[in-house]
Amino acid sequence: MTGTTDLKGVKVMVIDDSNTIRRSAEIFLGQAGCEVILAEDGFDALAKITDFHPDLIFVDVMMPRLDGYQTCSLIKKHPRFKATPVIMLSSKDGLFDRARGRMVGSDEYLTKPFTKDSLLQAVGQHARQPV
Repeated sequence: MTGTTDLKGVKVMVIDDSNTIRRSAEIFLGQAGCEVILAEDGFDALAKITDFHPDLIFVDVMMPRLDGYQTCSLIKKHPRFKATPVIMLSSKDGLFDRARGRMVGSDEYLTKPFTKDSLLQAVGQHARQPV
């Protein structure tokens, strides 16, 4: 990988109800220099987002209580976060799922299980580098 591995200081929020996915993402992103905050579900994320001000948000589609589509929609409706890139994470890769993600404002759709390279590439492509 060239160019996208220097992500020092980029703040990334990972919202997923799977501890394995959260930990994998935290390790991959942390190794690339990102500041990472984890959330177990949409409610947890919404409680943390205003304190953390992430540069980029990964959100799982299938979560209890508040799913990824609802979470993305709420984030994008907030004036402070509507420009923040949101990348949907899902094991489903259908056209309908991708279209629904776009309808709620997601910027990209990443299929699980993701690789370290695909995760870092998405961050490099969407995150505004801190100055």
